Amino acid sequence: MKRVDVAVVGGGPTGSSAGRAAALEGADALIVEKGVPRADREGLGPDSTDAAGILDYWVDIMDLDEPIPEHVKLRELTGADFLSPNESLSLDSTGIDSSYPNFGFTFQRARMDDWLRGRAEDAGAEYRVGTGVSDVDSDLTGRPSHTITLRDGTEIEAEYLILADGPQRTITGKVLDPLLPDGSFERMASTRANHIAYQEYREIPDELFEPDRLKFWWGVMPGETAYPWVFPNDGRVARVGLTMPIGLDIDAVEDRDAYGLLRPEDERVPSGSVYIERLLEYAYPEYDLDDFPLVTDRGKRNGTETYPISSTRPIESPTAANVAVAGGAMGTTSAFHEGGDHVAIRSGKIAGRLAALGALRAYNGEWQRAIGEEVLRNVAIAEMVEEFGPGDWDRVFRLINSVMPEGARYATRDVALTGLYGLKLFLGYRWVKRRYRDGAYCQIREDDYAV
Repeated sequence: MKRVDVAVVGGGPTGSSAGRAAALEGADALIVEKGVPRADREGLGPDSTDAAGILDYWVDIMDLDEPIPEHVKLRELTGADFLSPNESLSLDSTGIDSSYPNFGFTFQRARMDDWLRGRAEDAGAEYRVGTGVSDVDSDLTGRPSHTITLRDGTEIEAEYLILADGPQRTITGKVLDPLLPDGSFERMASTRANHIAYQEYREIPDELFEPDRLKFWWGVMPGETAYPWVFPNDGRVARVGLTMPIGLDIDAVEDRDAYGLLRPEDERVPSGSVYIERLLEYAYPEYDLDDFPLVTDRGKRNGTETYPISSTRPIESPTAANVAVAGGAMGTTSAFHEGGDHVAIRSGKIAGRLAALGALRAYNGEWQRAIGEEVLRNVAIAEMVEEFGPGDWDRVFRLINSVMPEGARYATRDVALTGLYGLKLFLGYRWVKRRYRDGAYCQIREDDYAV
């Protein structure tokens, strides 16, 4: 049986960062990744697909010790545009101080994953791809240890276990469920705690393509914080995608006629591909769908990708069992704000370093100090806009525009200057953040585990 100091389940941004950090501290670290094929990657790699964009201050949150290579990046960004049914809002600044000179950048998913893997291997971590984890047997009598069984029958014993298997939480659930005797891990089940995202690689007409802007539409499709987007790639290719809750019942949607991407004849929520076709027709009515050809040699398969996004509040880890949950598996993204590479990389780095030092008991406090403000912001906004409909997004965008001159730097508190509705939004946001302070945004706390 192979024995290691630190075993990491999952080789995406979280897992690679955890393995690298552990190896840099002298630990014998093993990263296990089942591997999935992609049209734009040679060989197998992690299934860590997302919209693949990084904002300026996210670079600082990642806390990398070297710049992201230029070959990983696709486009430097100057801002983002947000559109509701009858209003629009443009932001040229995130409003958060950062060391990165631009609004952010988009990047190529497979190249980012491969770069992070290379960093881990260069540091001395072993990255094993091609067979996933089938089971974990944790012995918590005395000094905790974990026996990991791979799908090919290989067994690995590790003193420390880092769970970085993403929002599907296949192995995370097996490990944590026995430690939560009240069944509270059920709230993290992938069909209950996740949104689903779908995106297509489309070529955009030259006169429409905006290489340095992100675009988001709010209030055009139903569901808790459901929204489509356009992210610029290389050439005239963009990722056109959307996020929506899993299992939405269309019969429960109020005011269906107000949603621009629904049709009266819809008997169920449209599929991702149908939504994308309708978005292009809605946003660019003077063009035909054939003007936006699918680029089939991109993404996971035939120019399309489907993937889950953790859309619940995060959890703390049972560190007394020598177990840390990091990245998407612990719920570091939210329904409102899907981007998660920055918090994935940082939480993985913290978990790997502390495990290697034998100081994992400090993990919950350390990740909350490092990324807690970002998580708290996202959780608070997601809760505030959970029930928003098309008219609500119109009203909020109109409100923000009234206090933000073109090109100015917007601050949340400015909304309080716009009357009773603005003051209500501002105080509501402050109240939600106060209610979740000191880690109260975690829906499973360390004391809940029976360790």
